[in-house]
Amino acid sequence: MSDDDQNNADFVLDQSEIDKLLSQAQETAKPSVHRADGRRAGDQALKVEPYDFRNPVFLTEVDLRRLRLLHEDFIRYLSALLALFLRMECSLKMSRLTTLTYAKFTEALPNPTHICLFKTEPLNGVGILDINPRLALTLVDRMLGGRGHSVKVDRYLTEIEIALLEDVVRLILEEWCAQWQHDGELHPDIIGHENNGRFLQTSPKDAIMLALAIEVDFGDCSEAVQIGVPYYTIEPMVKAIQARRTRDTSPARPGAPAMWKDIYEHIALPARAEWDAFELTLRELTRLRVGDVLTLPPEIVDQTRVCLAGTPKFNGTVGVDGDRVVVKLSEKIQTEEPSHAHAL
Repeated sequence: MSDDDQNNADFVLDQSEIDKLLSQAQETAKPSVHRADGRRAGDQALKVEPYDFRNPVFLTEVDLRRLRLLHEDFIRYLSALLALFLRMECSLKMSRLTTLTYAKFTEALPNPTHICLFKTEPLNGVGILDINPRLALTLVDRMLGGRGHSVKVDRYLTEIEIALLEDVVRLILEEWCAQWQHDGELHPDIIGHENNGRFLQTSPKDAIMLALAIEVDFGDCSEAVQIGVPYYTIEPMVKAIQARRTRDTSPARPGAPAMWKDIYEHIALPARAEWDAFELTLRELTRLRVGDVLTLPPEIVDQTRVCLAGTPKFNGTVGVDGDRVVVKLSEKIQTEEPSHAHAL
């Protein structure tokens, strides 16, 4: 046997040694997981969820559910408004409410299409309202007295058709703004029209958009309407929704204890002591004259009530200290009592 054959024979491994090496390799290749504070997670069970970094979401499931309920109300009210405005049944249904980047939103817009650019004062950012041309032409035909039959053409809208369609667009935008419970009133303004989403530059390509897709059934026409709004536009209103949710779900906090301030030392507060002495009829009261003597029961001195700023606060006993009349406080009144007594 040669030296090479001898060396090869020395490196022959049995199955147990191979299994041991494989297990060691798997333990070595096990990825280490670190928490947000930099500490290693260890061997404890971890919940791993997929996350698409190309489509980040800034809204929680709770926030998305609240926004979905808000837009469902918007669609329900808008359906009734369009039916009244066009004098014809108009059915609307939400098909999608999601978040995606501005680039993906504009790339998914059909061609040809009708795009309306709008701005909502006093919020920042420009929103996009996309209407399928067949639906737009059907709406215009109905506004001009037609029967609302679907227009089977694919073309861009003329300037006259765009001007007529703006009445419907304003109705949609005003109802959308009315659904948000904002601190101030929102005013939508139409700032432009486009027919191709590829050339839009109203937001950065990586800006996150809240995209709402609506299926519209009008007569025999069934097409889509889309509304896309940058997240930074609705962020103040989303934060207001989150604040209201936190305020509604958090338990009421006890009030802060009262603290003495130096400015209180110079505030004058009227104080008086009074009794519930006796009752007189109106006739007896009119007969009273100067010099009349009113007899009071002796135990009344222990039933003296002290009022601060007209509000009963303490019960006490009246007495004399030198040349002054004094009241010794005996207990605090827990509930307010109506004052019917005569001032001392």
